[in-house]
Amino acid sequence: MAHDHPPTSSRQVSPDADPAEHWEEFYGGDDHPWTGKPNQLLVDHAPSPPAPGATALDIGCGSGADAVWLAEQGWQTLGIDLAEAALRHARAAASRSSAADRVRWQQCNVSTDFPAGEWDLISASYLHSPVKLERITALRRAADAVRPGGVLIIIGHQGMPEWVQRRWHEEGLHDVSLPTTADVLADLNLDRDVWTVEVDAVDTVSMSDPDGNPCERTDNILRLRRRM
Repeated sequence: MAHDHPPTSSRQVSPDADPAEHWEEFYGGDDHPWTGKPNQLLVDHAPSPPAPGATALDIGCGSGADAVWLAEQGWQTLGIDLAEAALRHARAAASRSSAADRVRWQQCNVSTDFPAGEWDLISASYLHSPVKLERITALRRAADAVRPGGVLIIIGHQGMPEWVQRRWHEEGLHDVSLPTTADVLADLNLDRDVWTVEVDAVDTVSMSDPDGNPCERTDNILRLRRRM
């Protein structure tokens, strides 16, 4: 589900739809849903350079751009997503990269499951969904899986342009949650003796609407480090 703008479509989406079916359909066509570029907030805030052998996990990797970029920076990376169709796009993207040997892919529903092990970096970029997703459960599991000294990066949308809000209304998505960083921190309820908040920021992103008119959205980022 990692992406640089929120998913929209020409049909209504029921919040009660089966998540696997929804995301398989979303990624199942020949078109690439996203730009193929890594999310800029991850590029700006990921620790660099990684230590030799450092591991990264990208939750909801979508078409794989973030995971491939992390691998290109030297991370031994695992990208996970609910949709096998998304992972097909991701594998294709990795095959065109010089870092294909440093990135793996795994189908995983983070609402109910999570990869075993600990990680030096875990990223969750725009883990929003118009159908049911246990987002906070997934982020809590992610925090538990960060190795001491490691980093958890959570990137989200905080506010959308009016045209997106209109599209959501047309599609019946009246309760799309766009939490602030304060909301995320409150939901995670992390032990401040264990975790340090290194980045807590809001960023304005310039973009265009479907007619080419300039508009803006606001995104937010948390970078949290687990103490040694």
